[in-house]
Amino acid sequence: MEKKGILLVVSGFSGAGKGTLMRELLRQHENYALSISATTRAPREGEEEGREYFFKTREEFEEMIAREELIEYACYVGNYYGTPRAYVEEQLEQGRDVVLEIEIQGARKVKERFPDTVLLFVSPPSAQELRRRLTDRGTEKPEVIESRLARAAEEAEGIEDYDYFVINDDLNVCVEHVHRIIECERSRTCRGGERIRAIRGELKAFSK
Repeated sequence: MEKKGILLVVSGFSGAGKGTLMRELLRQHENYALSISATTRAPREGEEEGREYFFKTREEFEEMIAREELIEYACYVGNYYGTPRAYVEEQLEQGRDVVLEIEIQGARKVKERFPDTVLLFVSPPSAQELRRRLTDRGTEKPEVIESRLARAAEEAEGIEDYDYFVINDDLNVCVEHVHRIIECERSRTCRGGERIRAIRGELKAFSK
């Protein structure tokens, strides 16, 4: 009896370490598949097409919207971000747990379309630590950092929409925490309907 994979949406403040957390989760546990998002933002140094993102022009992205090729999409700090549909659905059917690293607007849209989705919000231990991480990575101008902090203040108002709130202080501890969350989710009765019905049927046969 094959199981369908679990869809996990990971959001968090820019600078919370979501990308590093997800890469380490996939390195340590082979059943996860990371969905690669499409975006109109420019690549950062070291990023590659098809690895971190599918980098699109605004026109290309809007064509994807028109063709309904995205599970969700949103505009964040002036750029589009979205989740291609085909890869996600294929991996779930194969029984793999698919991780979407997307922002809060997109997370809400995915939850509307797929109610069984697990929503997880990642945060550094403090706002001061968030500012330090944004500054230390050295990829953005001060005004962009300020816009990301302002956006973080807005996002903080929606944290209660998520199923889990995870502090990313120690990376390995955080990875194990997230993995345990998914393992627990797998045992929820709402995901075990087919197995539950099979066991009920077998037990009724015994009583005849």
